[in-house]
Amino acid sequence: MVNRLWCETMIPVLWRNPWCYDINYKNKNYLFAIIASYLSDHIKEFLKRQGIHLPPLSYQSLLFDYLSFCRSININTVNTIISIGSSLAYNKFLLQQEFYGLFMKKFPELKYLDMKSIKHQIFYFPGARLRFESLCELKCDTTINSSYFYGLAQLCQYIQKIIILNIAPNDYHGIAKLIGVQKNLKYFEWKDDHDLYVPAGPDSYKEILLALEKNANIINHLNISFIFIDRTLQKVLPKLLKLKTLITNFSTFNEEQLKMCVYHDLEVFKIDHFNLKAASIIIENSGGHLKKISFELYEFEENAYNFIEDSLIFIRNIHKNCPSIEYLSLIFSPIKEHFSEFENLLKACLNLKSLLLIIFDHTYNEVTHENILKHGENLLKILINSTQTNIKEIRFCGDLQFSLEVLEEFLEKWEGHDLSILTSNSVYEGDNYKKLINKYKNDGVIKDFRCESFMNAANMEL
Repeated sequence: MVNRLWCETMIPVLWRNPWCYDINYKNKNYLFAIIASYLSDHIKEFLKRQGIHLPPLSYQSLLFDYLSFCRSININTVNTIISIGSSLAYNKFLLQQEFYGLFMKKFPELKYLDMKSIKHQIFYFPGARLRFESLCELKCDTTINSSYFYGLAQLCQYIQKIIILNIAPNDYHGIAKLIGVQKNLKYFEWKDDHDLYVPAGPDSYKEILLALEKNANIINHLNISFIFIDRTLQKVLPKLLKLKTLITNFSTFNEEQLKMCVYHDLEVFKIDHFNLKAASIIIENSGGHLKKISFELYEFEENAYNFIEDSLIFIRNIHKNCPSIEYLSLIFSPIKEHFSEFENLLKACLNLKSLLLIIFDHTYNEVTHENILKHGENLLKILINSTQTNIKEIRFCGDLQFSLEVLEEFLEKWEGHDLSILTSNSVYEGDNYKKLINKYKNDGVIKDFRCESFMNAANMEL
């Protein structure tokens, strides 16, 4: 039902990574049938004798040589497709073995591997050495036996991106070995599962970090989420001088250690919202190329030490050191000095596209509805008077609210911006606010106006 040229163009694209789509693979009988059709007749007969159902489809009847386009394996998705053939564990094991053998023969190369829940050492299959030499991206978890990583370390030395989910305490020696032999590692991500409660031992991440140190001159993107403290991080992080993306926790660093973390190429920076002092030092020592600064948000620390002073310095360092900033998260007290620095920031940072503003009134007992409305009015006045023309999204959270009159004045002044607004305050779902918002949606001033939970509104990734 589609143009032949379109079909011939798109099939290779769709089959480059056929396991990545947001679909229910349990229902994809035809996908199972296509892969199974490549099996030889004697293998098919053997599998049928085991009680495995194989659809009556032959490789010769296919319009395309689909597997010849494929360059990726996702173990979980492949296992889901395999379960269409049989629900018995042994039968699924047999199908996995035959399917992976096919992949190693038919794939021209292997670029992406998600090996979570792997059961077969597929790097020992015939033809695997040639396929694995081209591996660019690896996703895995720490439940996998070290022997798998030893096998990969012999074949894969030019992986550019490694993503690891730590869901089980381990010695991590196999993973460290794989990391250490890499010669072109650009991106590394390690995320501890929140249910992880027993570290492997003191300085449990030491092997991983020392392996990363071997790649210090080539790693550009680092995303590390450690639940447990490891002193090795303080020694290794300052050596990663080529970082363009940095997402980690500096809570155990002292001021001198932070000043040693100098990243002149840094463009993306994410840090815990309660560690503004550390963030300010990193920003001050960056090279002026930062484009995105965001927070890892949990429940807000109401007793955050030196919050007022630290948030003031944080805003000041951004408008002094980040002229190219496009995506920015700010959290500050609604006092005169902070509003003044925010106004300076809007004048200096003219490339802003998305802005998250979290107002936290640190006066506690003096927080009244009247104060909250005043905070909102002061904030919108600054935005109205700014010369910003590129902002397409603003997120408002915390101790602030806009009256109907103030909100309408703001929307009138921002005509032509096609602005998206997210807020964590459900008051704007009231009838009067909805009527006002719909009016400016119809006029094209607002593209979207949504009320979300605090965590959603404050998450710049959503």
